[in-house]
Amino acid sequence: MENGAVYRSTTEAHPGPARGARSSLVAYFTLRRLKRTRLILKLLQLVLSLLAFICEEVVSQCTLCGGLYFFEFVSCIAFLLSLLMLIVYCTPVYDKVDTAKVKSSDFYITVGTGLVYLVASIFFSLTHDSTTAELAAIIILRRS
Repeated sequence: MENGAVYRSTTEAHPGPARGARSSLVAYFTLRRLKRTRLILKLLQLVLSLLAFICEEVVSQCTLCGGLYFFEFVSCIAFLLSLLMLIVYCTPVYDKVDTAKVKSSDFYITVGTGLVYLVASIFFSLTHDSTTAELAAIIILRRS
């Protein structure tokens, strides 16, 4: 019996890209699926929602805390949802899910978050104590 029938070659002729923990993570992450303007808007949405959450967390005292807590919840959820959508766009998950569903989900998440943000900002601006951190959070919210 020939060696070819029993044994197979254990080396690859063309092994492909370098392997390892770092190279595999980089290979899975790409920013090419989003156009430049949409990528900038997604990153801006992510940063502003995080910044609004941080400014809200700095508030040390409140008289009517309902608006503050609702704003905290909405800004945290907005940050997590925008991070989730950015991860979906930049990883192989995008290839495994129907692209039309990803885009429509992104649209509905953005519109829904925007509407809830509007309600939270109105409620928060009506009940705030006029501290510097609260005013900064409201101004950041109005810009996003």
